[in-house]
Amino acid sequence: MKTSSPNRKKVLYVITKATYGGAQKYVHDLATNLSEQEFEPIVAYGTHGKLADDLSSAGIQVRQLPSLGRDIAIISDMKSFFEILKTVRELKPDMIHLNSSKAAAFGALAARIAGVPKIIFTVHGWPFKENRNILARTAIYAISWFTALMSSAIIVVSKSDERIGKRMPGVGGKIHHIQLGAELPTFLSREEAADTLAIQTKDVRIVTIAELTLNKGIRFALETIKKLEERGLPALYVVIGDGESRAELEHTAKILGISERVRFVGFLSDAARYLKAFDLFLLPSIKEGAPYVLIEAGAASLPIVMTTAANIEIVEHFPNVRVVSAGDPDALADAIVETLGDKTETELFPEKFAFSVEGMLEKTAALYF
Repeated sequence: MKTSSPNRKKVLYVITKATYGGAQKYVHDLATNLSEQEFEPIVAYGTHGKLADDLSSAGIQVRQLPSLGRDIAIISDMKSFFEILKTVRELKPDMIHLNSSKAAAFGALAARIAGVPKIIFTVHGWPFKENRNILARTAIYAISWFTALMSSAIIVVSKSDERIGKRMPGVGGKIHHIQLGAELPTFLSREEAADTLAIQTKDVRIVTIAELTLNKGIRFALETIKKLEERGLPALYVVIGDGESRAELEHTAKILGISERVRFVGFLSDAARYLKAFDLFLLPSIKEGAPYVLIEAGAASLPIVMTTAANIEIVEHFPNVRVVSAGDPDALADAIVETLGDKTETELFPEKFAFSVEGMLEKTAALYF
């Protein structure tokens, strides 16, 4: 563990789940790349997972908050708030950087009570964009607005979320759009990646990398694979990732009669390195921010079919991208057919990579001063 110094600014990151996904990668990249001479990062989290292990291995101090979970539960939520407040008072950070909705709401309130000088809130997709009833969305909007109001600065990772944030009363002037940055993996060759994943088919190979939750829209992707089959375009759909919806999705594939065309391979460390095994990347999400997987898929020269739920600015950087409405399997199927028809052997990766970790880090660290 890295030793503390009175000359360094102490940054406390708070996140609900220390598993692995876009928000977790974001926290990892910031915490492990901050200047050791200027900052002392500490990460507090609820659910233990890969992020916590990776941070510990990198010498970053971590703190688990056992009561902090994603699902709403009044008793544990009250406990998690007081756990965060106790942690903030004990660590006395110079700033707190909040990630994920629940951790952000509790963390912002605790930081205000404890007198933390700076409160940074990163929005990884506004949660009220989720497909919920009007009462739930209104309540979630109110909580998001209150969290943003209590924050010193709000970071958004997509232009669409920036537009939404700037319309929120009393919040617009705090909004900062900072594009995600990524350190690209060393991609395996098509043959090596396919061999590692035991992919032998000559059919079209489609891949999604995602945590298996409702927001990722995998159910619509399964319906899309069924529609492609009905159109005479047989495809193998490989889903890399795990999560709470896996059993339900596997059952859905069985009900649709496409189990032989779908493979759930589970979580793979450094999953992006296998991307070149595939012909197309599919992002069927119904709620997103600016997912790292789009950057990685573009860098792997894969054509991309995605929904408007995600950061559509990606189309400015990668030429072979089609964007359709979320929750529409017919539109997804049309886009896949059109995209594959346009595919060429030319290099699709832009000459200048526009998503550097250094750029993201520099703009984020500037908000810490």
